[in-house]
Amino acid sequence: MSFEQWAPFLRARFFMMIKRHDLAAQGFRESLAANPASGRAASGLGYAYALQGQDQLAIQAFEAAAAIEPDNAAVHFDLGFVLDRQGQKERAIAAFEKAVAIQPALDRAWYGMGLAHAVLGRHDKAAMALERAAELQPMNPYAWYNLGMAYATLGDRQKLKEAHAHLDRFDPKMALKLARDALLEPG
Repeated sequence: MSFEQWAPFLRARFFMMIKRHDLAAQGFRESLAANPASGRAASGLGYAYALQGQDQLAIQAFEAAAAIEPDNAAVHFDLGFVLDRQGQKERAIAAFEKAVAIQPALDRAWYGMGLAHAVLGRHDKAAMALERAAELQPMNPYAWYNLGMAYATLGDRQKLKEAHAHLDRFDPKMALKLARDALLEPG
């Protein structure tokens, strides 16, 4: 590919760095016009749209990127993130599942999947996904908090206490919030 063909992509990346997402989107569109098989340009366009709050356009761009690069876990995660933000929990979970099938250690996809399952009332599936997220990021207070809340909802007081104890070792404030929100008695 010649420099003239790369120029719109490079310009778009520059505009992303300086937070001119409207101009970045224009550059990514130009890049895709020059090279329709560019998953990087389609993904970049998705980011630019998402950062402008244009979620429907972001979803379309991430779906195009996933079609171009079906083995790119990050693209599936990004699609899931925007779908989740739009309240499309089932589709978000499917995208997160594709992401972890490709990259099993993608902690943020496990986390997103866990939160989406929790919203849908599937607390057993939420706990499973959040356990994996917490395992992958043992110092992530949000993963441990939400895992504790899933255990509380399931009525598993022992696992709730274990999650609370782990959380208390590195984030006492979040542990206190978990204790309050899950109605965990001291001791």
